[in-house]
Amino acid sequence: MDFQFYPLRFEFVGLDSIFFPPGKATNVLRGALGTIFRGIACVPECRRSADSRHCEIRHLCPYAAVFEPVAQGPGPSGFADPPRPFVFRAGHLDGRAIRPGDPFHFDLNLFSLDPDTLAYFVLTFAALAREGLGPSRGKAELRTVRRLPVGKTPAGHLPGATLYSASTHTMSSLAEPVTLSLEPDPTAPPRIRVEFVTPLELKQIHRVVDRPEFGVLFARIRDRIANLRKLYGAGPLELDFQGSNERAALVRMTDCRMRREERDRRSSRTGQTHSIGGFVGTAEYEGDLAEFLPWLEAARYTGVGRQAVWGKGEIIVVGQAFLSATGF
Repeated sequence: MDFQFYPLRFEFVGLDSIFFPPGKATNVLRGALGTIFRGIACVPECRRSADSRHCEIRHLCPYAAVFEPVAQGPGPSGFADPPRPFVFRAGHLDGRAIRPGDPFHFDLNLFSLDPDTLAYFVLTFAALAREGLGPSRGKAELRTVRRLPVGKTPAGHLPGATLYSASTHTMSSLAEPVTLSLEPDPTAPPRIRVEFVTPLELKQIHRVVDRPEFGVLFARIRDRIANLRKLYGAGPLELDFQGSNERAALVRMTDCRMRREERDRRSSRTGQTHSIGGFVGTAEYEGDLAEFLPWLEAARYTGVGRQAVWGKGEIIVVGQAFLSATGF
């Protein structure tokens, strides 16, 4: 039982001055990405339409599959439509000014294993950089796209690989995804701390909860990863949903220090403003974590909860050895 994806780093050099407004870097990239991607992937008739959901050839369209997926039937809790197969990691660019000649980068985790989708992302970001980034539309050049190493063990820690280079304008034929095991970890500590790095919103029974009780946190992680794998990866996982829910409910939350952080984004397509706030902070859990730790480690890359595609719900797991060493 495993989960495959592409952990990508897009590396640029600024040609003009570029500014990423505080708290808005992901919004800037995500909004522009959709516009350019649609311009590259869609036929002219569809590009003139406001909604690709009604396109007669949407089943053949990479833009529709990536940016406006539509549910084919009832989905699990929290998924009115299928999750989009990518998340940004660009918070380090918030409030940053890029000068001409400065290198900069952002990360994007891509969960579609379709090599054509990977190629579309590279083409789109190369075009986006040429057209301009940020409020001032400063231009940049995409230099390289790398697959980042992930995992804690030698078997899972693949070396970084260059998937695209501007010097050759070619994609590597060795663009393999990385693989994370979801099998129980017998070395899992009995106590962990989860750091909620970006705003988190978890839903239970159609309402947002203000405390990440372990049973709710794990269920949302499991549902997200299982759906990403089913829709865009190797296929469905055979899971004991009821049994895992019961076992997760036995893991106790021993400490919770969360605060609400308000953020918003403005849609480049509709002009409307939407909240992308949530809870940030830490929570500590204690119990038999062997079954659950691999899922929590995978959620570092997928995110968890509402609006994960915007970079929300990023988590980091801290083990017992570190907690003991720091006196927690």
